[in-house]
Amino acid sequence: MPYQPVVDSDIAFFKTIIGPDQVLVDAESRQRYGRDETENLVFPPEVVLKPSTTEEISAIMKHCNQRCIPVTPRGAGTGLSGGALPHLGGVSLSMERLNRILQIDERNLQVTVEPGVITEVLQNAVKEKGLFYPPDPSSRGSCFIGGNIAENSGGPKAVKYGVVKDYVLNLEVVLPNGSVMWTGANVLKNSTGYNLTQLMVGSEGTLGVVTKIVLKLIPFPKFDLLMLVPFRDLEQAGEAVSEIFRAGFVPSALELMEINALKIVSELVTDALVPVTEDTAAHLIIEVDGNNMDVLMQEMEAIGNLLSQYDIGELYFADDAQQKAALWKLRRRVAEAVKLVGYTIEEDTVVPRAELPALIRGVKQLGVDHQFDVVCYGHAGDGNLHIRIHKPGVPNSFGHAGVQSILRDLFKLVYRLGGTISGEHGIGLIQKDFMDVVFDPVNLELMRSVKQAFDPNQILNPGKILPSLASA
Repeated sequence: MPYQPVVDSDIAFFKTIIGPDQVLVDAESRQRYGRDETENLVFPPEVVLKPSTTEEISAIMKHCNQRCIPVTPRGAGTGLSGGALPHLGGVSLSMERLNRILQIDERNLQVTVEPGVITEVLQNAVKEKGLFYPPDPSSRGSCFIGGNIAENSGGPKAVKYGVVKDYVLNLEVVLPNGSVMWTGANVLKNSTGYNLTQLMVGSEGTLGVVTKIVLKLIPFPKFDLLMLVPFRDLEQAGEAVSEIFRAGFVPSALELMEINALKIVSELVTDALVPVTEDTAAHLIIEVDGNNMDVLMQEMEAIGNLLSQYDIGELYFADDAQQKAALWKLRRRVAEAVKLVGYTIEEDTVVPRAELPALIRGVKQLGVDHQFDVVCYGHAGDGNLHIRIHKPGVPNSFGHAGVQSILRDLFKLVYRLGGTISGEHGIGLIQKDFMDVVFDPVNLELMRSVKQAFDPNQILNPGKILPSLASA
């Protein structure tokens, strides 16, 4: 059944459900909701809807399913894989008005939230209770919890504490036909049937619309220490990452920034504390946390001694909260900075951490072979390397045959190293045609069967994750 356009009677129906002010059809709004942080792509929807309750979303989904109108759920628009781009038109379903923290359960160390809550707002709210929600993507100051669920987001703390999936206990979900269900139970262990909760996490809004989220919390660690280690050789920085873990240390964060990325972001963050010298190839940011400061001091000293076997510069210790915040500001703004100077294409590769040097070496060689500039940074502690590409005259990878060929070579390298093509950004629109690099036809057909079971009319975030049969 072909998709149907949004017509006047549909607009009238939507206005009766959520009110005229929450139904946007003007060109400016459609343009704004037709983009996210993915390259320079814009796909305006036919209409933007801003519901505020589960019941409203249910009515919208039921109507669109009956009319076969595509619906693209949208969080804060900070995604990097095109998951929220309504490239087939239809409805952009914004979650921004579902933005309440419904309950902080201190007895059970749980929190119940709506999907439009900003991640950092949630973290600060539970921190006031002495509790901790660790997943912290770089966009935590603007991204929504619902988007984090959709992408199974991670961030620097993932190396010790895990990613979003490790904290989701239960979800309220509106299915494409308008039905409403809870996927599990608010318990720490659950071996009751198929795990629909974890199926939803990372499904990028293709199976259902999440409307309530129950998350596990942990006690907030009392202390943390942070140091920056300059390396004169990029591959040695990658080697040191694996060595730290083999020696028995588990940092709460272990981030890598190569010198090109560091130079670019230092110009944007004018109060940067980090000296950028010509003999530096990369920096590692290493954080440890816990409840015993003496133990943390000993651990950080031991890590410093371990790294002395490499060609490193002087270790820099952040002495207070202000210096720690300045270092993290530098790291968190790298993606923004390199995009501003023209590195529009970001990949989200992940390999076993011991293979980081080989990945870095291979990426740099691809840049030489295909004549593009590349910068690397990311969550080295879990092998998740973000790769930004700048090829003059090429603003987007999507739809560009030459760049698509380059990326296929990159992803084949990642797969040979035992890795995969996305660690936390998702597949969305721009990487779906590379799924065959890491999955065989049996895997892909099973995924299509899951999609078909949830969404027979294929209206919910259609055309995402799974390649078309012609390209598979």
